Amino acid sequence: MPAQAPVLVASDLDRTLIYSAAALALTMPDARAPRLLCVEVHESRPLSYMTETAAGLLGELGDAAVFVPTTTRTRKQYQRINLPGPPPAYAICANGGHLLVDGVTDLDWHTRVMARLADECAPLAEITAHLQATADPLWVRKHRIAEDLFAYLVVERELLPEDWVKELAVWAEDRGWTVSLQGRKIYAVPKPLTKSAAVREVARRTGAALTLAAGDSLLDADLLLAADRGWRPGHGELADENWTAPAISALPERGVLAGERILRELLRTARTPQ
Repeated sequence: MPAQAPVLVASDLDRTLIYSAAALALTMPDARAPRLLCVEVHESRPLSYMTETAAGLLGELGDAAVFVPTTTRTRKQYQRINLPGPPPAYAICANGGHLLVDGVTDLDWHTRVMARLADECAPLAEITAHLQATADPLWVRKHRIAEDLFAYLVVERELLPEDWVKELAVWAEDRGWTVSLQGRKIYAVPKPLTKSAAVREVARRTGAALTLAAGDSLLDADLLLAADRGWRPGHGELADENWTAPAISALPERGVLAGERILRELLRTARTPQ
């Protein structure tokens, strides 16, 4: 009897499965707040959390499916996260620019990505020069380049002019780039640099028969659309735009409890994919 094809679960991390203190959205009375597990430390300080219940669900999910963390984080930023459960055999970093296999970059995949970016969109240097010229130091705290693939700004949201991001998005669109505002970060990412392309490659390698996905931001939309089924929380860019699609479930939960609900849905569906 042939082995059953695996279920692949590709999930965004920040504000989907893991949450900073500012993103927890603990709106319940203090005495009813969930117990939290720290899953990321940066510069000796706790940075990201899950509920203890979510941590247990993620451990179960790692046994029931091929779980693939799928993040816009750089490899260095991803590697400081200590997720519960078995170490993922595959992870996707830099919005699809790096495919990690047992923690090591797949150089063939990265070379293919770089060739496509060179063919299809304006160079990173043009984008960063525009950001330097137009972003006001009054509200920009940091200019960053991630893995020589894309750029992002760390900003003071309350000082950010309402129309600046929209104007940047129009400018970037003509150059084959997309813009996304997530929390205090404004991302400029080449359109061909997608999580979905890397997930399709993992599905091909693993022979997965079913792909499930979760995410909260505009950079996750292609990932959700490429999956057989997807979930988004009640917060984030996609929720703000009331974004949905036929195979996408829009969950009402916000904050860290949304992460717990997403994991319940992923685990339930991975175990009973029919």
